[in-house]
Amino acid sequence: MDVTRERLLALPKTDLHVHLDGSLRPETMLELAREMGVTLPARDPAALAAHMRVDDAANLVDYLARFEITLALMQSADVLERIAYELAEDAARENVRYLEVRFSPVLNTRAGLTLEAVLDAVLRGLRRAEQDFDIVTGVIVCALRHLAAETSLALARLTVAYKNRGVVAFDLAGPEEDHPPKRHLPAFELAADANMAITIHAGEAFGPRSIHQALHRCHARRIGHGTHLGDDADLLAFVRDFHIPIEICLTSNVQTRAVRSFAAHPLRRFYDEGIVLSLCTDNRLMSATTVTDEYRHAHEQLGFTWHELCELAVSGFEAAFLPEPRRRDLVREVREEISRVPGS
Repeated sequence: MDVTRERLLALPKTDLHVHLDGSLRPETMLELAREMGVTLPARDPAALAAHMRVDDAANLVDYLARFEITLALMQSADVLERIAYELAEDAARENVRYLEVRFSPVLNTRAGLTLEAVLDAVLRGLRRAEQDFDIVTGVIVCALRHLAAETSLALARLTVAYKNRGVVAFDLAGPEEDHPPKRHLPAFELAADANMAITIHAGEAFGPRSIHQALHRCHARRIGHGTHLGDDADLLAFVRDFHIPIEICLTSNVQTRAVRSFAAHPLRRFYDEGIVLSLCTDNRLMSATTVTDEYRHAHEQLGFTWHELCELAVSGFEAAFLPEPRRRDLVREVREEISRVPGS
């Protein structure tokens, strides 16, 4: 079957790894900047989008530098609610049915908002989007590697307090090298003791040892990126055998130099090995991508067939941080919808 953009748009999809502060609309950024008196590096949406797309990073740290531009605009409740709503709307427009939005609320407290006020605002935006569009959402609270372990512990407490109130998991993000996840062990212990799901950025800018720590020391149930998992065959077998999902972000992995090119990405190997996978955007703005684009790259650069792309889509729903009955219902609905696509 031909893999057209129209068919990819129609495919029901998830996005399990997307950062709120990396996914603003350029038009919204310009409007907010005018209201706040903030100067941006460009004055029209196309030029701003081009500037925000990170094609010149030497590594992950360079890639993350652009976030200071978006975070400068994200310090009020109304803005956070709007940005969350718009992200869910953009996802729904390309038939993303389940969306997990992640961010670190501590970065949105510079103007005096409390952590709770930040999180409440984002949840309001997502709930409004759920009412207006055919999408289910959840929030993943991110701790940050380069901040103090005490800050991570506070964010873990926040995560637990919002369990069953829209927050579905706890995460660790930020610069990976020289910032091992075990430094934040108390936060992970607290989240795990409360039966919270945990996903950790690991194996993106550092080797499989980072993934090993995330799984065996920090209770991760999913891995963000996991690009270097294949460097340790035994660990790869463990991830496969225990059905630990990997959140794959093709475009950003190329941008951060985690891989040399799309064609060199280990997605194909992981799929052939039988690992549970989901295709994700990471940052829609900084990577100038959509979930549909990520599926297109998998097809054009890594040879995924329509049938394989459909299996990847289903795999995303199977990896969702949802109660098992709801996850099972979603998987059934998605399989039935895919079966109705001519030629599937």
